[in-house]
Amino acid sequence: MKIKGVVMKKFLVNIWAYDHHSKFEVESEDNPISLEKAIVDKVGESSVKWEYLGSNYATELNRITYEEVINDAKTSAGSIQTEKSIGSTMGAGAS
Repeated sequence: MKIKGVVMKKFLVNIWAYDHHSKFEVESEDNPISLEKAIVDKVGESSVKWEYLGSNYATELNRITYEEVINDAKTSAGSIQTEKSIGSTMGAGAS
């Protein structure tokens, strides 16, 4: 998507923090400052749903991950490839 000559990209964001997890998409320019601002703006919206992970979640593992969404594919899009086998799903290409 282009806005006034600026190329916007869609990113899938996962946040694990303080015994909670959230997954959502944002659109931003392809640079760290724009992406950070888009994430902060989205977290401030009431539309972001937080899932409680339980008290067994290690709070020292707080992290934010993101990946580019290509062709409007959801969840396992972009650079993540999944392969189903009997009883499990294995992912490849995640960093």
